[in-house]
Formats: sequence, C-alpha cells, structure tokens
Amino acid sequence: LDGHGVGVTVADGENLEEMYAACRGAVLSSGPHAVVAKRKMAPGIEEVEGSNHGHDAVAASIAIPYFEKRGNTAAVEYLKLTTKTSDPREYKCAGSMSAMRGVVGQTVVDVLSEMDADYRKSSVMVIDSDLGGSTNFNKIQSTHPEVYVQSGVMERGNFAAAAGFGMHPHKQGVFSTFAAFLEMLCSEITMARLNRSNVFCHFSHSGVDDMSDNTCHFGLNPLFADNGLEDGYDTALYFPADSNQAASVVRRTFPLVGDGFANVGLRFVFTTRSKTPLLLNDDGTEIYGEGYEFVPGKDEVLREGTAGYVVATGDAVYRALDAVTRLREEGVDIGLINKVTIHAPDAEMMEKVASAPLCLVVESLGRKTGMGSRYGTWLMETEHCASGKGMPKFGRIATYREGEGGTWEQAYHQGFDSESIMRKVKEMLA
Repeated sequence: LDGHGVGVTVADGENLEEMYAACRGAVLSSGPHAVVAKRKMAPGIEEVEGSNHGHDAVAASIAIPYFEKRGNTAAVEYLKLTTKTSDPREYKCAGSMSAMRGVVGQTVVDVLSEMDADYRKSSVMVIDSDLGGSTNFNKIQSTHPEVYVQSGVMERGNFAAAAGFGMHPHKQGVFSTFAAFLEMLCSEITMARLNRSNVFCHFSHSGVDDMSDNTCHFGLNPLFADNGLEDGYDTALYFPADSNQAASVVRRTFPLVGDGFANVGLRFVFTTRSKTPLLLNDDGTEIYGEGYEFVPGKDEVLREGTAGYVVATGDAVYRALDAVTRLREEGVDIGLINKVTIHAPDAEMMEKVASAPLCLVVESLGRKTGMGSRYGTWLMETEHCASGKGMPKFGRIATYREGEGGTWEQAYHQGFDSESIMRKVKEMLA
C-alpha cells in the first residue's frame, strides 16, 4: 500500500489508545489511508496465544489455568465436570463404525495409485482448501504430491481453478471442502458446467450429525450444486450410506475412464462428519460387502415391504434401517430404500414407490432444499400417479431448525432419529 502512495499506520490491535490514535489519524488525513492492526490470536492464553489453535476449542487443560488466574471459579468448576456423552441407542442391523469421509480420501488415493504415473500427473489436479485433515485429502498430498495443490481457505477460487484444469476433455480437477461451504460455489459451478469441465468433488460434514460447530457448519444444501438445465453438462450428486458403499461410489464415479465405463462432468460425493455403522442384512452379513458395485442413478431396496417404504439417504439410512427392523418385529411390514443418487429420480423405483400405500422420505439435509423437497414432485410425475391411480400417503423428515449444541444429539433434535422415524410411520399408517 505504501508503495502505491497510500498512507499506512501500523498499530497494536490490543492497545486501544494506539488504535484510537491510528484511526483518528486516518480520518484526518487527506486521501486514502490504511490502518494495519497487528495482533496475536488468543492473547493472554498460554500455549495458544499467537497460534492457529485459537481457531478451535481450547483444551480444558489450558482453559482451567486461564480462568483460575482470573478468579472465575464457576467456569473452572464447569470445565472439570464429566460432560462427554455418546448416543445411547443400540442400532439393529448395524456393524462396526467408520468414517465415510476418511474412506473417500483413501479410495481416491487408491485409484490414483493404480494409474500410470505420467497419465496421473498430466490428467489430475487436486486442489485442497486447507481441510485435508478433515476430508482425508491430506493422504493424497503425502502419497501423490505431484498432483496436489495446497491452497488457502478460498473455496470459490479453488473450485474455479479445479474446473479450469478440467476444461480439457481428458483432464479433471479434484476439489474438497465442507458441505456448508458449497453454497458459496453456485456461480462457479454454473460456469464450470457451461465450460464443460470435469470436476470430482468431495464435500464432507454433510447434514448435521456430530456437528459440534452447530448451525454455521450444517451441510444442508447439497442440491444447490444441481443448479443447471436439464440438457446441461452432466452433474451428479451422491450421498452414500456407509463406508463400504462410499468406497464403491468413488471407484465408480472418480476415474474419467474405468473398466467398462466413463465419467464426465461435475460429480459431487457427500459424506458426514460423524462415523456411521456398516449396514447389515438380517443374517448379519454386510449389505455393501464383497461383490457390491455401485450403479449411478439406481436406488436400492434394502428391505421389501407391503405397508409402504421409507426412502432415506446418507446417515439417515442406518437410523431408518434400525427403525424399519424394529417396526417389522412389531408386525409392521414396512420397507426401506437407500437413495444414493440424490439429484434425480430412478424411474423404475419411483413407479414402485408410487404404487405403495406409504412413502416417508428421511434425510439429514435441509427440509426446504433437500431431497424430500423434490421427491413429492417426482411421485406426481410417475406413470402410476399421472394415470389417476392415486399417490401414496407422503411424509418428510429432515433438518428444519437451528441447532442447540451437542454432537450426536443433533439427529434427535431434528427428529430423524430412529424413534422419531418409527413414530412418524405409525402416525401415517393410523
């Protein structure tokens, strides 16, 4: 700024008198004038001051001495309480817990490792927004640094750069961040589509489960990415239900050229912050175990039912599976469908649901903009409904209100927990 002739005053951001003098001088000066306030993050907190750890929650071992020095005994007493809790529910047909977001990052690494080295370097560029530790894209950085660009917290620029690289028909950009930040990318996604770019995206922290940062980090609006015309360049959105399925989704949708298939356009894979259990059949085997292959656009029946169907996606699936299993034990023959492809209807499956007595859509996405906000329209457009044969009784469960803190409690607060699903099905059947 000084080099461009702009007046500059540097002040200590923690010194109010110095800051006042600097600001007063800027107001009284003629022409543009800049005040640069330099301050350390988290001043006065030992072991945190001047570091980026002030951006996160301060550990109790550090916070307690800080409050003790200031005589805040109430805060000290609260921090010494045992407050950590966990979901008390024992889920039926649920196996070991694992993080889908970690599996997505690792599977991308695995696919990259199977590529010819020269082809990998020339055809793939991974651009990260300083969240590789959360999206597990840091494994790409350590394994294949030649295709990895560690950029800053600037999602719009990073996505645009990935899309620019992917404008070539035989290249693709790879991008990752949290689902809450997808909302700022709408115009860049539109331009990428118009430029016929190839971009593979991983958005972790989708939905609300285990979201300790609360409402500001809720990933409610993934379908904002599906903002193009019906004849536009391919755009696909996938929200797998467990880690096994997440790996299969990546293997099918990430490579531009695979074994008997090809991928083009914009592909978005969504995962949760929370761990989810592996989904099990009634006999205890894994639903998405060995031999399973994901098919884009196809919904999957996990349980058949004559009383109707619960249609769920993402982390709502294991809760819905628990609810459906318990309802069936009570004599309610309800079915369950896992809808992984959330942006488009599966025509065959829609006809099946349209002819059923009941349809309840369950998701952790936003009630106003989630999959359920489209599903009713898709039902009305089925041949079954259009021919006057009627519609199933229709209901929706989704995130509809701001969070009130907590982690696993978020699902209960929004009402897509197992008991709430069971209660809603019973109400609809009454």
